[in-house]
This record gives sequence, C-alpha cells and structure tokens, in this order.
Amino acid sequence: MNNLMIESLKKRRTQYALGKALPLSPGQTSTLIQEAIRLAPSSFNSQSSRAVILFGEQSLELWNIAKEALRKIVPADAFAATEAKLDAFAAGAGTVLFYEDQNVVKGLQEKFALYADNFPVWSEQASGMAQFAVWTALANADIGASLQHYNPLIDAEVAARWQIPASWKLRAQMPFGSNEKSFGDKSFMDDLERFKVFHSAAGDAAAGEVRKYA
Repeated sequence: MNNLMIESLKKRRTQYALGKALPLSPGQTSTLIQEAIRLAPSSFNSQSSRAVILFGEQSLELWNIAKEALRKIVPADAFAATEAKLDAFAAGAGTVLFYEDQNVVKGLQEKFALYADNFPVWSEQASGMAQFAVWTALANADIGASLQHYNPLIDAEVAARWQIPASWKLRAQMPFGSNEKSFGDKSFMDDLERFKVFHSAAGDAAAGEVRKYA
C-alpha cells in the first residue's frame, strides 16, 4: 500500500545516538515543532498541549538538572550507566518539553460537568498525539529523537529555571538531533494477535483478505 502518511510513520524511530548537526536551522526546527503541535487533535478542540523548546546550552542545562536529580536517588555503583544515558540526550541539538495546561482541563470540567471525569484522560491523549506528531515531523525532516519521562522528578527545578506557569504539567521530554547511527529492523508482533476485522454481509467477498490485513 502506497500511502504518504504510512511512509512517514515508518520513518519515526527511537534514536539514542544524537548529534548537533541539524539539517534545519533552529528557527526552522522550532517552527516545525510548533506547527506539529498546533495541528495535533485534542478533545473539544481544547488545545491544552504546551511546549518549551530548548536548544544548545539550554538543552544541556536541562539534562544537567536531570542528572543531579537522579544522582540523589540512584545508587553510586549504578550511576555511571544513568549518567551515560543522560549525556547521550545532552549530546543532541535540543529538547522539547511537553506540557498540558491544567487550567484548560479544569475549565472544561466546569463547563461540561457531565464529562468532568474524562477531561484529564483526554488531556493525556492530546499530549500523546502532540508528542507523536512532533516525533513524526522531526523524523520526516531527518531529525532523530526519543521520548523520555523524567517527570515529576525534575518538574520543580525546571519550572523555576524556565519560568513555567504553575498550571502547566510536565508530561514528557524529547531530546532531538542529527541521526548519528542507522536504524536496525523493527520487529512487529503477529497482526492476528492485535487486530480483529469484521466485514458486513455485503463485504463477504473480501473475507479472504481478513487474515492478510487483520
């Protein structure tokens, strides 16, 4: 099946070997990230997702904050591996911090009380879609990235350093940069274990395709 969206999704992979030689300028990269988040869907078009985009020394400072926070809780004899992992993130060109604005969530809960319990869940879904949109957009620009979750360990210090509004809740961090290693093959579980496809009576002629595309 030749589909541009599917081909784009195939490019999105986790890249831990990051460099600083972006194929786009910082300004172009920032615009790409913002546009991906702007176009990502959200319940009631709430647009609850927020982002902080850090480049260069700003990104390095973020990972130093994470390193010092982890140094306090990771056993000393195991910290070398943790430090190496964080240094790999810091080696990239930048990092996107993904947030969800809780004031938006609360406002929707008040306005649509019948769905109040769902809005926090839908906010998390919106954040996930924003993260995926950015990751895919970066991959299409030949920019590598991975998705990390050092929240809530780093939340307070990050909020203080970059003057994050109190209503913004940190959900994920995405270090990005040039691809310094190629990707191996990606394995997939059997489709029959993941999907069920049911055709209407009128579509019974295609029943033989169910196993292939299940």
